[in-house]
Amino acid sequence: MKIYLDNGATTKVDNKVVEAMLPFFEEKYGNASSLHIFGQEAYKSLDGARKTIAAKLNAQSEEIIFTSGGSEANNLAIKGIINREDHIITVKTEHPSVLNTIKELEKQGVETTYLNVTKEGYIDFNELIASFKENTKLVSIMHANNEIGVIQDIRKVYNLCKKKKIIFHTDAVQSFGKAYISSEDADLISISAHKIHGPKGVGTLYVKKGIRLKPQIFGGDQEGKQRAGTENIPGIVGFAKATELITEKEIKQMESLRDYFINELLKIKDTKLNGPRERLCNNINISFKYIEGEAILTLLDFEGIAVSTGSACSSKSLEPSHVLKALNLNQKEIHGTIRFTISKFTTKEELDYSIDKIKMVVEKLRKISPLRGDKDVYR
Repeated sequence: MKIYLDNGATTKVDNKVVEAMLPFFEEKYGNASSLHIFGQEAYKSLDGARKTIAAKLNAQSEEIIFTSGGSEANNLAIKGIINREDHIITVKTEHPSVLNTIKELEKQGVETTYLNVTKEGYIDFNELIASFKENTKLVSIMHANNEIGVIQDIRKVYNLCKKKKIIFHTDAVQSFGKAYISSEDADLISISAHKIHGPKGVGTLYVKKGIRLKPQIFGGDQEGKQRAGTENIPGIVGFAKATELITEKEIKQMESLRDYFINELLKIKDTKLNGPRERLCNNINISFKYIEGEAILTLLDFEGIAVSTGSACSSKSLEPSHVLKALNLNQKEIHGTIRFTISKFTTKEELDYSIDKIKMVVEKLRKISPLRGDKDVYR
């Protein structure tokens, strides 16, 4: 039996998405910039996909810029706005594609404020307000955290930024399709197809009308001259189809399974839920005391269950999760943490099987764990 509980890293492509994409590999393979009938056909599909995704965000189609994914969208949003003399505000728990982009800008002299978070992962609005400066140009705060599932009140952030005439960007890669977000929540919104059962290698940056970005890729006039390069028409068509397939029923189903899974896992002795109870519909982040997360992951993999010890973008790093560090978890709690992320395809039967195997693995590892006698570090 193979069970995939790492949907925060990527998702299975929906069969309906594959069907929508297939004609654009062999029949409708034109370049959308070409003037002939093949190009016109591709452009029509590109335009239709742009309208579909814009509608999901309650936006205008010309406000949608297609990218290669969420990381590029985040880079374009930040680098496209910030100049050397500017100040940017972000949060310590952001995705590496935001934090590392900002670190590069800091080398050029850009000033940055990193907001703290509460033990559940929420920002402090008083700290945000106190961080505003005369040269603050951009605030970048993710909608839902990729590791602990905490959902920030970005509408409130956006309204505070508007009063100061500061541009607000949100990384909504994890939340799009799982929590409500619209053009009324931010000036810039990053989203990605492969988190919602679409293909890898395609994403979108929503750019509110009136905001002009500095291009980061130079070439042709594609995407309103803000992102050069021949558009990935099959991927974009698949992205739009995945967007169309999102339903409220499936979100509610994931919420129900999430809560069931959390409740069952917390019955295991010496476990802790990281992040708030009110969280992203598919996210479960649990610390198992006295054992290593890598060992849990490996043994579950032997049982056919795929999970994660943190963000997929950091999974090959030996460094402890920067998100869990920001929650003030100690090192041993951090190293004993597993992230489970479900999808619309996850079943209760799969979770029941997983719960049994997790209990078995935890019991097995704790029997041989040298950390069992070191309980004081968890107080």
